[in-house]
Amino acid sequence: MTEQPIRRQRRKILTDKMVAALPKKRKRYIIADPEQTGHYVRVASAGPSVFCAVTRDQYSKQVWVTLGGSDLLKIEQAREQARLVIGRIKQGLPAIEPPPSKPDSFQTVAESWFKRRVAKNGFRTQVEIKRCLTKYVFPHLGSRVFTDIKRSDITALLDHIEDEHGARQADICLALVRAVGNWYASRNNDYATPVARGMRRDTAKPRDRILDDDELRRVWKAAESSGTFGALVRFLLLCGQRRGAVLGSMRWSDVSADGVWTIATAEREKSNAGALRLPPAALAIIAAQPKLGGNPYVFASLRGDGPLGGLSQAKAAFDKKCGIKENWVLHDLRRTARSLLSRAGVPSEHSERVLGHIIRGVEGIYDRHSYADEKAHALLKLAALIDEIISPNDDKKVVPLRQPAVQP
Repeated sequence: MTEQPIRRQRRKILTDKMVAALPKKRKRYIIADPEQTGHYVRVASAGPSVFCAVTRDQYSKQVWVTLGGSDLLKIEQAREQARLVIGRIKQGLPAIEPPPSKPDSFQTVAESWFKRRVAKNGFRTQVEIKRCLTKYVFPHLGSRVFTDIKRSDITALLDHIEDEHGARQADICLALVRAVGNWYASRNNDYATPVARGMRRDTAKPRDRILDDDELRRVWKAAESSGTFGALVRFLLLCGQRRGAVLGSMRWSDVSADGVWTIATAEREKSNAGALRLPPAALAIIAAQPKLGGNPYVFASLRGDGPLGGLSQAKAAFDKKCGIKENWVLHDLRRTARSLLSRAGVPSEHSERVLGHIIRGVEGIYDRHSYADEKAHALLKLAALIDEIISPNDDKKVVPLRQPAVQP
């Protein structure tokens, strides 16, 4: 008997045409790809079929990875992806390599710096910082990749700000860019800030303007008939405090019946004068201010419940009234008061405490004396000197002659 040859079953292969022709059933089912171990076709009850890769990871846990639909991938592409995915899983890697992360833009870094550094620590200037970043810096550098920003880019930004808004504003923005760069450098190994020395634009010397005696007399005389703004000017001269402390911190409740003004310490404020026993001249100015409804401020706004506003317009009108042509600002009154304290013979350590300056070194650390009496005495001497300047008494300049001895 003749031996019959063994008929072997022809190996099936999957093609794109065959995948598209796979019948739909009520429940989804899978078909193994004989050309690639671990590659399967999942046939859904509706819609295109889906290519999948199946393998076990290094902990023998089965992992299914969807590669894509048959409407998007050819079967050869799916097989190639399946080989890559299976190889990565067996090596303990993610099935699909994650796309490279988008590099941080300047705005992203700056907003993170603001959140973690400025807002978290309660900077007193955070509103102004956000305004400067939003108005001046973000329109030019906001969308740029942070690490790609070069020194020339910052120079171009500063040139624009200086031309449009002045050198002082350019320096403010430079300080913000430097702060953001230094913060980012402290958190990244390979970054160095492009900000360098010599990039500042405002090279003007610090102000040293004080009012001389004639100007002080004209300012005082004009202030006496200039309402709340004039009262503010006179009070600034008599107490030597910062404008912000007088306007924003002086409430009726802060001045006690015995004439002691307790200056509130704002959050993150470095220092202030603390408690000051005000001289009679300053207390008279406070007593003359009207109490406007529920407004708690001594130098109050006529509208709303806040402190006096519109200082720029009031100052411009006041300059015309007092007739001082040389440029001066309200902060010059604080410098004038400090100079008058020295002129009145007040010791420097007492004058500095009146103005609320930080006392440096060992003295500032160990000397915890309140200096309440010394500061009160200093303000009395300041008020007396101002009164002598604005109301000179000629009789004080007369030096009495010694009477001749009577001859017996």
